[in-house]
Amino acid sequence: MHIHPSILSADFANFALELSKLNAADAVHVDVMDNHFVPNLTFGLGVVEALRKVTTLPLDAHLMIADPERWAPPYAEFAESVTFHLEASKNPLALAREIRALGAKACIAIKPNTPVQSLVELLPELDMVLIMTVEPGFGGQGLIPETLQKVAQARGEIRASGLDIALQVDGGVTEDNIAQLAALGANVFVAGSAVFKNPDRDAQILKLRELAKAHAS
Repeated sequence: MHIHPSILSADFANFALELSKLNAADAVHVDVMDNHFVPNLTFGLGVVEALRKVTTLPLDAHLMIADPERWAPPYAEFAESVTFHLEASKNPLALAREIRALGAKACIAIKPNTPVQSLVELLPELDMVLIMTVEPGFGGQGLIPETLQKVAQARGEIRASGLDIALQVDGGVTEDNIAQLAALGANVFVAGSAVFKNPDRDAQILKLRELAKAHAS
């Protein structure tokens, strides 16, 4: 059970300090938004490069951007995993292979209304699948209940494939629902406000992880 705190909920003016408080995290989730694919503008490649210099934690770059074929590969130089959206990609198979060839884990995300079935043929080229449990673009949203069945369906497809692929959930993950998400098959959890609301970030990460472990399917 891996916890990836999202720095979308951190203090943007003090990233180095914020990252120093995440020692219990498995990775740092970085939401890259371009104000085209989603209606918000956050971080770019320069910020990810700067983050790489101030933390030894793995970086989990979630690219909510248009034209990922052009923009995603450079992130593999600084991030251990690079996630792009199926809805934005013209050739997801080739892009996943390119990201892997550059030395990063290749991950694909789908929005709440995109069917899990659209990912199945791509599974052999992926290290992780991300099920968005909110509409991407803004932090602090509540989990959409209808996305829960997609988490279970994605885990079923991964098991049927026989492949070792992580299943990540992002959006509205809290201490109240992480156990249910783990029971449905998720094993990587993006948590923003659920981590950063607690002054003791590490204690909160440990709490979330234990809740997930206790209900892992």
